[in-house]
Amino acid sequence: MIKKKTSPKRPSPRQAHKPLDANQLQAVAGLFAVLSEGSRLTILQALQSGPMSVGELVERSGLKQANVSKQLSSLLAAGVIARRQDGNRAIYSIAMPLVFELCNLVCRGVARQASERAAALKL
Repeated sequence: MIKKKTSPKRPSPRQAHKPLDANQLQAVAGLFAVLSEGSRLTILQALQSGPMSVGELVERSGLKQANVSKQLSSLLAAGVIARRQDGNRAIYSIAMPLVFELCNLVCRGVARQASERAAALKL
């Protein structure tokens, strides 16, 4: 009698993840809190094209210098961006590229939801 080879059953993506503990949940909530500010997302979008100084970020984002500095501080504290000195200028860059994947995922979800709502209104 010939036995068929069976591959082990893979857990579904939902089953593959262990529940997060309280500290992990707090870390995720903290990242979402940092990403919940529109001006921070504007800064991140500007930094996606490469490292920039505060002055370059002000010019690129259209935000006031004080606001850019404040938001950079929050992004830096959260580990989303990095800072290095170049003479008397601070240069900021992306330290957590996964934020762009996260933003794309959220944008696709929002677009799908809007499309579904629009289709439901046409009925």
